[in-house]
Amino acid sequence: MSSFKRKPKSTTGDASSSNKPTSEAATPLTVYPGTRISPASTLSLVTSTGISSLDDILGGGLPLSCSLVIAAPDMHSSYGELVQKNFVAQGLASGQRVCVVGADASAWVREVMWMPDARGVPVRTSGGAERRQGDSDEEEKESEKAHGGKVTIAWRYEKMRQFQTTTSQEGETFCAPFELGSRVPEEVIAEAVGERRLTFVEVGRRVEDVLRSIAQELAMENALPVRICVPWLGTPAWGDLTPQDVLYFLHALRSLLRSHTHGCASVGLAPQMSAAGWGGAGWMDKVGWAADGALMVAAFSANPALSSMFPGHHGLLQTQRLPAPHTLLAPSDRFSTLRGLGGSGENNLAFRCTRKRLVFETLHLDVEGGTAERRTTAAAGTGQGPGTGPGRPKKKRVGFSDDLY
Repeated sequence: MSSFKRKPKSTTGDASSSNKPTSEAATPLTVYPGTRISPASTLSLVTSTGISSLDDILGGGLPLSCSLVIAAPDMHSSYGELVQKNFVAQGLASGQRVCVVGADASAWVREVMWMPDARGVPVRTSGGAERRQGDSDEEEKESEKAHGGKVTIAWRYEKMRQFQTTTSQEGETFCAPFELGSRVPEEVIAEAVGERRLTFVEVGRRVEDVLRSIAQELAMENALPVRICVPWLGTPAWGDLTPQDVLYFLHALRSLLRSHTHGCASVGLAPQMSAAGWGGAGWMDKVGWAADGALMVAAFSANPALSSMFPGHHGLLQTQRLPAPHTLLAPSDRFSTLRGLGGSGENNLAFRCTRKRLVFETLHLDVEGGTAERRTTAAAGTGQGPGTGPGRPKKKRVGFSDDLY
């Protein structure tokens, strides 16, 4: 007979476990408009940057309570500013609160792109079907148009998936389809300003005063997420900033966002401050550690050799640091399709500015020899063979009839 006996169930233990306070249970997150739960952690929310491919690089979007720094060292282009404008446009389209920090910020907001012929409200088409203004005709299959439309290939390859270098545009509920040729309507700006969903913070004073104004915006009602946008940090309107002032601003802004988890920030560095050696050795590494994430958008305009080598792209994207709230590993390392860390190695990233939008994609070598490879044809008046030119001797025809005699 076995000496082991089943332990009887105790009623006191069940009663104590059932009477646990509900505060210990996990409370669900409040999903704000234009946000969704992060794929890496259920404790954080992410919001769109306005560029679907950039959302993929960040691992689903920019997490709330985090800051992102965009460095653009090229002084002859404004690709870094385009990222900031998409960030503001997405906040206005999602009904979120937006705070723009900079000199003459109200005039800068009027140059923000928008959805074509739209305010983002449903309209009735001629056929009676309902659609939302701003649709880009099923995204116009931009990847197909970029490659010249449909081409004739072998029948065995027709059902294979087309090779793509970027991600597809997501639904309008998370990332709206903005176009560079459209501008935000004045009534949208007036409505947002009247409802206190769009505010401005002027610079030209001490960094501490600017941070105090940002803290007041974050301390207001938290029914909506707040986007803090700094288009250009370090321009002459900010005064004579030192590297210590820049790092102090970024670190203090990061601390404010930790205290107000319904806010996020996107900061653009001035071109002269985006240089690798502006603040001493390892300057961009310091910027990445002072903020939650840092990306460098380096255009090819300063190097003509790179422009001829990669004619289909306008610059490279370098990841200095990526946001990782509530996790040890950045969500981008696991969920980014463009970075490709789930495979053998990390992909090289680049960007190109099309007629409609800014797109981030993987960088691949072009056709061997390049598109400018020289392919010469035979000169006029020569034969069809490779050795039948006018300066070459004619070959004697040899046949069986010549061998008999």
